[in-house]
Amino acid sequence: MNFPDIYEDDGVLRVGQPVESQLLVQLDEGAYMPERAHELDAGLDLRSPVDVLVPCSGGSAIIDTGVHVQLPPDSVGMLKSKSGLNVKHGIVSEGVIDCGYDGSITVKLYNHSDTAYQVKRGDKISQLVILPVLRPTPVQVDKIEGGERGNNGFGSTGR
Repeated sequence: MNFPDIYEDDGVLRVGQPVESQLLVQLDEGAYMPERAHELDAGLDLRSPVDVLVPCSGGSAIIDTGVHVQLPPDSVGMLKSKSGLNVKHGIVSEGVIDCGYDGSITVKLYNHSDTAYQVKRGDKISQLVILPVLRPTPVQVDKIEGGERGNNGFGSTGR
């Protein structure tokens, strides 16, 4: 049996989901609604509304998903590669969607394999992960008091 979600808002009990837990989405014609494959997945899968060939050996393709989102305040949308596309086909994607941007989400796919990759309409091409954002004010100082690692860089902790 499914029961409605009940939450408190300034001392008032409300039914439904609090606005902070909703993602408002507008879809262009032919676009697919972002969705999680599993309830506890962090990422919302984004699908291609068109067929596109991603050239091999460092080639890329840009896909306008037709998905517009209204991110919650103090959040950022991170476009992250689908692990299956990355591991099996060498296809990766990355991007940042700032809070306040309401244009269509565009995904750039990079192909690091030696084989061109055919994206078909409806294929999952990237995922949208929404994270909280901190906005500290940059302040210039004469010296940074680093941690235990100091300025030791790549490889400094050994294999």
